[in-house]
Parts: sequence; C-alpha cells; structure tokens
Amino acid sequence: MDEPYRGAPAVERGLELLGFDPFERLDEGTRFQQPAIFLCSVAAWDQWREQQPDEAEQVRAAAGHSLGEYAALVAAGVLRFDDAVGLVAERAAAMADAGALAEGTMVAMLGGDDHAVRALAGRLGLTVANDNAPGQLVLSGAADAIAEAEDVARDETGARARRLDVSGAFHSPLMEPAAARLQAALERVEVGPARFPVYSNGTAARFGADPRAELAENLLRGVRWRETLLALRAAGIERFVEHGPGAVLTGLVKRTLAAV
Repeated sequence: MDEPYRGAPAVERGLELLGFDPFERLDEGTRFQQPAIFLCSVAAWDQWREQQPDEAEQVRAAAGHSLGEYAALVAAGVLRFDDAVGLVAERAAAMADAGALAEGTMVAMLGGDDHAVRALAGRLGLTVANDNAPGQLVLSGAADAIAEAEDVARDETGARARRLDVSGAFHSPLMEPAAARLQAALERVEVGPARFPVYSNGTAARFGADPRAELAENLLRGVRWRETLLALRAAGIERFVEHGPGAVLTGLVKRTLAAV
C-alpha cells in the first residue's frame, strides 16, 4: 500500500506524528489500517497536485468514503494535516475499542431488492451502514442479528450476503462510545474555510462551515456514498479523480452514475 508514497512529505510527517509505522501492523486491524489509508490518501492528493497543477486548480468539490472524509477536508484546507493525523489515530483507536465493547459486525448485501434489504435491516434492528452503489448495501449491528440477516438474505431479499472482516459494527449506534471520544478530540482542533465544498457521508450534502459535530455523528449513521455521487453529479461534476490506495471508489462511481 505505502510503496508508491514512501518518502512523500505527508507520509514521513505522519509517521513522525503517530510515533509508529501503521504499515507494519496492518494485520492488526482498524487501529492501524485507518492511519495508513489516510496517509496514503493525502500523499496521493499531494502527488497529483504536483503532477497536474492546472487540473488541481479546477477542483470544484471533494468527498471521501467514511475515513476518506478526513483526507478530503485536509485537501480543502478545512483541517490542518497535523491535526487530522491525530484525529484519525483517535478515531481508529476509539472505533477499535468500541468494537471490543459490543459484539457487532457487518455484512454486505450484494444484489437483491433495495427496499427488501432495508426492510430486513429495520426488522432486525440493523443499520444500513453503507449505501455504496446500486445493488451494494452493507448492514451493521449486533452479531446475532447479522447472522440472522445472512441466513434469510437470499429468501427475503434476493441478495447474496457476504460477511465483512471487521472488528465492530461500524457506522451504527454501537459506535456511540467512539463518537463521544471523537467529538472530544474534534473540539480540540480548529477548522478553516474550505477552498472548495466537501460533501458529508451522513447527509450526502455539503458540510457546513464547522464540520466537527457532523464528523462525530457520522460514526453512528450510514455512509450515503451512492447519494453523494448523485449529488455531485447534480452539482455539475463530470470528472471524478480517486486519491488513495486502490481503485474501489472509481468502480463505485462508474457503477452508480451508469445507472442514472
């Protein structure tokens, strides 16, 4: 993951601030994976700006999937990079700790009927944690309810259930302890004016002038990624550039906008 960005100022400064190398401990889960992804995302953004300065001047909006919101807010100048490194580390640790407090997990529902999947989530007390693209919803909540959703998914919704390898029920009310910790950390940092709008996962609309309360709340509610992409398209955005490891989001953009 980090090979293309080793030596980049964002990665080197991030490692200094963290006091550990998250790339050496990715197999230990959320606590180290989130800082690693964040550093790669910011380094990729910096690299793109250096290589494509004319295009970088034309950026009209940004969005990030879950953790990606922090890189997007750094890119827009709302969060200082040094502050964001600390926030991401605290967010990751808080989510990992919250996951250890409650037996929760997540399951992807692939294909099937959207309304039926949402109805199943409601019946079982689960949260639609990710609305990623047409035919791709992720449910989050108590482990026993997730297991039941897996058992009945095909019959009740027509979807194929795939359990995710995560350490907790992310983007659900079971993350309440993490949201409280993150809110406290957010209150200790300052925010600046945005150079361009950043769209929030929780509302699929632009963050306000002070995104701190909403960032904490977004741990408790679903990532409305499909709706965010549609909102960006409605705002006139025609070209999307992904910054970070992999190209998963690029695939979600193509799948979502092809359905419009």
